[in-house]
Amino acid sequence: MDGKKQNKKGTGVKVALIAIFMIICLGVGFIGGSLYPLFQTSIFTKDSLITDQLLSKANVISQYIKSFYLEDIDQEEIESYTYRGMVAGLGDPYSAYYTKDEYEKMMESLEGSYCGIGVLCQKDEETGDVIVLNPFKKGSAYEAGIRAGDRITKIEGESVKDQDLNSIVAQIKGEEGTKVTLTVYQQSTEKEKEFIVERRETENETVTYELLSDKIGYIQVSEFDEVTANQFEEAVNELEEQGMEGLIIDLRNNGGGVVTTAQKMLDRLLPKCLLAYTEDKNGTREEYWAEDDEKFTKPLVLLVNGQSASASELFSGAVRDYEIGTIVGTTTFGKGIVQSIYPLKDGSALKLTVAKYYTPNGVCIHGKGIEPDVEVELPKAFRNSLDVPKEKDTQLQKGIEILKEKMQK
Repeated sequence: MDGKKQNKKGTGVKVALIAIFMIICLGVGFIGGSLYPLFQTSIFTKDSLITDQLLSKANVISQYIKSFYLEDIDQEEIESYTYRGMVAGLGDPYSAYYTKDEYEKMMESLEGSYCGIGVLCQKDEETGDVIVLNPFKKGSAYEAGIRAGDRITKIEGESVKDQDLNSIVAQIKGEEGTKVTLTVYQQSTEKEKEFIVERRETENETVTYELLSDKIGYIQVSEFDEVTANQFEEAVNELEEQGMEGLIIDLRNNGGGVVTTAQKMLDRLLPKCLLAYTEDKNGTREEYWAEDDEKFTKPLVLLVNGQSASASELFSGAVRDYEIGTIVGTTTFGKGIVQSIYPLKDGSALKLTVAKYYTPNGVCIHGKGIEPDVEVELPKAFRNSLDVPKEKDTQLQKGIEILKEKMQK
């Protein structure tokens, strides 16, 4: 779960590693975790991971390489992959090592002067591709012909398969007016196509809403970004002005985002109460609270699926624990952990998992997910689709049915 302090059943594409970023121009800080100061010295202690045996064996391998390897040796690459190997040895897909260049690009890409192509993406760890969840209709990617469900396989001719999503986003973003070349496997043609897309400022569309028949409000939240809380508040208020008597919040395929955004959105629904908390390896606990007594009193349904992750699960956990709504769909992804960024003295950086998230009732959902109150699968023909017609959307229709029953009581 992304925060500034901080296999599955599913109805969409199977995703083993989800870390959502809006590839657009935004003046926001780093979403992937907290930034921590440097260790100023390298001290070998008794519990250091760098043992005499490790150093000795590394030296032996080095001598073999220097003596027998056929091609030229890039010393920087050797060092870089040594550090990557240490982090990879943790077996944690959410921890990573960044070279100085990768870290600089990642941080630059999150500053307001750097723009993107207007798409919401997920990383599919099974294939290594980047899945396009939502190309904004006002964005340059949509104008170029990139659609939901398409997969970015290469950036400037380089495969994205073994790259961390942060690095991928950093490459796609850049100065406004410049262009990026993407190789995209298109769902519609089942073929790869090369796109040259202009980077530019794009409005961040994270919340869409409408009033359905029978005075049922529908709000779809694509991710928890800095602007999402205000957009959500506006959507709820507008629907109430239109006479809404029940609400469906759709978090399907929402891979998370800024945890404090989820906190603010829950604060609109719940009175003052504990919403979630984190706990690190030393038992240090940080709590997230609803801060006022305002609450949503109308019938509520929450739609989730196997791609609802991270902050979506924090949101779902609070709805479940306080019993303010009915959760419909399939079991969520199960990502309830926190990553933090540690810059190193040479300009490189580490991203490490440092804590777990817990629901108000003390349940850790990492690796488990949140089971819905009413389990409903999409029709087989639409389980890998990101654009399901409302009349064919069995999860939405079930949510409408449940709301109608609640509204009649």
